[in-house]
Amino acid sequence: MVVGDRIVWRTARMPDGPVIARLRQTGEREVECLAWGAGAAQFAAGLGDLLGARDEVEGFDPAHRLVEKLHRAHGWLRVPRTGLVFEALTGAVLEQRVTVEEAFAARTRLLRRHGDAPPAAPPSAPEGMVVHPSGGAWRRVPSWEFHQAGVDTTRAATLLRCAGLAGRLDECAGLETFDAVRRLRAVPGIGVWTAAEVRQRALGDADAVSYGDTHLARFVGYALTGEEVDDHGMQELLAPWAGHRFRVIRLLQLGVAHGVVQTAPVIRKPRRRTHLRF
Repeated sequence: MVVGDRIVWRTARMPDGPVIARLRQTGEREVECLAWGAGAAQFAAGLGDLLGARDEVEGFDPAHRLVEKLHRAHGWLRVPRTGLVFEALTGAVLEQRVTVEEAFAARTRLLRRHGDAPPAAPPSAPEGMVVHPSGGAWRRVPSWEFHQAGVDTTRAATLLRCAGLAGRLDECAGLETFDAVRRLRAVPGIGVWTAAEVRQRALGDADAVSYGDTHLARFVGYALTGEEVDDHGMQELLAPWAGHRFRVIRLLQLGVAHGVVQTAPVIRKPRRRTHLRF
């Protein structure tokens, strides 16, 4: 994906084939979509989901001064739904137990080497874009290329298991949440955190919380109460927003981006000096 001034270019591997699309905002609530490739019609048909049209904000009660302030400022916020479960899974698996920077670097390297060239598009399309590899393409990635990209054997094995089940996993987009999560969790290496990330990205689930995240509970606790909490504490804090818990988290994250929400200070423990005797 390439984001410009009111224009977004995106590639995708739809069931009917690859697609490259240009989305251009033409009004406050209007978006023009031009798409090329075998999957163009499917991509256009799902444009509403991609822009969050299926996300139901009605019934959301901020019930907290800070959340209410953020909701007023960012009332446009919708949780998008790509419907591309395997695509979301590859990103989430690569993000397991590493920093965002490490995960993005690994994903960029692997996609550029093994992704397909996008369908023919006008000269205005950005250079260097690729289409997400198919499950078969992922299974053909040599082990040393995962190593060179900084992906350990555990994450590589999980990603390859998902690649072998790419078709079945993409079917989760048409299942109820409980059934989708059960199918995702049936794959070894897909836990609570990874399944929640996929629900947020591919299934547009405004209630999915990424329990098990290294920093999320600390962030949510400090933002809402000024104190740090663990996953159990975060679960209690977010309970009043059942059905919209991920929405609240996104609002808090937007608050950080706009300087409204303060993050918890980083406490660095003093390094212990080690005395060596020879």
